[in-house]
Amino acid sequence: MDSDIYLFVWRCIFIAKKTDELPINDEIRVSELMVIGPNGEQMGIKSIEDAKTIANFAGLDLVLMSGNSTPAVGKIIDYNKYKYERQKKQKEAMKKQRETNKEMKEYRLSVTIDIHDFETRVKNAKEYLEKGHKIKVSIRFKGRQMAHPELGREVLEKFALKLENESIIDTPVKQEGKNMFLILAPKK
Repeated sequence: MDSDIYLFVWRCIFIAKKTDELPINDEIRVSELMVIGPNGEQMGIKSIEDAKTIANFAGLDLVLMSGNSTPAVGKIIDYNKYKYERQKKQKEAMKKQRETNKEMKEYRLSVTIDIHDFETRVKNAKEYLEKGHKIKVSIRFKGRQMAHPELGREVLEKFALKLENESIIDTPVKQEGKNMFLILAPKK
């Protein structure tokens, strides 16, 4: 019974530990490793006890950077500062990724759209283009409107014409089944 409780507790601790964290100090399970000092200098291959002693003397942590290599590589650093800077880099990378993959806003029009509704959508699309995002303008044909796709094409071309100063046509007018669409990109 006691072994079951021990196994349960060990499993909970093991699962609760984040997988992206590196082993530090007493969590390192190798006998010897290549030690890199706090300033980036190589200190040579040391036993785990010697490396921990050096790290404690410096007031820093011994972090296992690469456990799979032969010999394993450990670095003496401030682990909290290292985690903070890694998170900061990840956030910066995500920010750059969002900037490169700008959002695409879709505006749905109809063949029988009113003039005021059309102008409102053009105004909103203009603001969105100024932010640097792409725009997809689409029309869904209903019922007998499928007999006259040229009317939908006229509405899309008129929309693109109203925004010609702010945008360029990224994808020309295409029809896929009951839908017709056009993609506009902001001018550089």
